Amino acid sequence: MNIYVVYDSEDGHTEALAQAIAQGARSVGGAKVHFHHVERADVHVLDRMDAIIWGCPGHFGTISSGLKAWIDKLGYLWANGKLVDKIGAVFCTTATEHGGVEATLLNLITPMLHQGMIIAGLPATVPENALYGSYYGVGITCPVEASPNDPPNLPSEDELALGRALGRRVAMLTARFTSGQGG
Repeated sequence: MNIYVVYDSEDGHTEALAQAIAQGARSVGGAKVHFHHVERADVHVLDRMDAIIWGCPGHFGTISSGLKAWIDKLGYLWANGKLVDKIGAVFCTTATEHGGVEATLLNLITPMLHQGMIIAGLPATVPENALYGSYYGVGITCPVEASPNDPPNLPSEDELALGRALGRRVAMLTARFTSGQGG
């Protein structure tokens, strides 16, 4: 099964989360993960993928311009129904605790729904998410560094565990759907 992880990242926060998601997906037998920064991601291969996971830094509660420009290239796939019934999931990082995590995740889900994709979130029964409550995907806060010389405030181990859990969940669901055991 083919899983496409595409991300936009400016300071490495979202890339670290994307790597954890890819790691979680790879932990499921049979998963082949295609991992790309949005600048190198190819929309023309998406019809051959079984699942697509995309994410970005939240910009004022919405999708970053880099990922949005990439998503805007998916019109021909929509017109031909090429992403209908593919598994989809989303993730984001924000700089402040109330910086629009849920709004960004919902904005990231919307184009997937337009494409007819099946959205995989993180239920509370996933141990890593039981107390965190990131149900729409994975949304975490990585405060901006005080100065350019400070080391980056990368995601914590608990936050990376959420990413691995999302990747694993998407891969497990995709395996069920591609093997004909969807229910």
